Amino acid sequence: MEISSSLILNAIVSGILLGGFYAAMAAGVSISFGMLDVTNIAHPAFIILGSYVAYIVNSWWGWDPIVIAIVCSPLFFLLGMGLYRIYYYAFERKGQQSLRSLAFFFGILFITEVVLILIFGVDYRLVKSVYTETTWQLGEVDLPLRLVVPFIFSMIMIFGLNMFLSRTFFGRAVLAVAQDQFALRLMGVNPVKIKELGFGLSIAIAGIAGSFLIVIQPVQPSIGRDYIGLVFAICVLGGMGSIKGALIGAMILGLAESFTSTFFGPSWAPAVSFGLLLLAVAFKPSGLLGR
Repeated sequence: MEISSSLILNAIVSGILLGGFYAAMAAGVSISFGMLDVTNIAHPAFIILGSYVAYIVNSWWGWDPIVIAIVCSPLFFLLGMGLYRIYYYAFERKGQQSLRSLAFFFGILFITEVVLILIFGVDYRLVKSVYTETTWQLGEVDLPLRLVVPFIFSMIMIFGLNMFLSRTFFGRAVLAVAQDQFALRLMGVNPVKIKELGFGLSIAIAGIAGSFLIVIQPVQPSIGRDYIGLVFAICVLGGMGSIKGALIGAMILGLAESFTSTFFGPSWAPAVSFGLLLLAVAFKPSGLLGR
């Protein structure tokens, strides 16, 4: 195959745009898994749930998916808080949060998928917006707005989240809760409440990422399983509990998948996530920016 500069430039741009979206998908896992020590394997289910909420509102009232994500994020936040309460009283309080809690989140994943299938079927759904079918040309580079718009808002969310977690008392408490709960109690902070709020934040981010996803591509209920390995690979590759690391890891995976799809075919792209995850675990278990 002849490799042209145009092909390489488009692969780079597509990888960067895709990486920005991957960062939005993985940011919630960086909080729940990396900071709160809650292995929420059902995280992609809430991303797909966010996609279907965007689809319903867009179909009924014609709202833009990004607006829907912002408006509905408090509902996902409350959903996350309620889910953590169940998790805490059923498992964490009893010290049984390892294997049993993993089965709990797997159950949430498959229940969500089955409910969505019963309601919407297995057909792919998509949203309509003024930019979903528009592509800008910048010289030899194609800039599809269905990728550009989610990328811009993903970057705003990631940088805002990083500022919030690094410069506020609540953010520092979330970073510390999995390390030393006793010290937090000495400061008059309830670790359970911090974890509840932090988990709610992670689910709210998942819901927002779901609205981005349905802008980028059509979705169907079982597509969430395709992203389980991806989001955890980004979290581990970037460094546990590091939002900056998640962004860097997402960019690496986005570029790797883009080049793989361009030069070897899209069927090879899913193997990239697990391959990089294995390399990270083997040579740098703490991740790129892990503590």
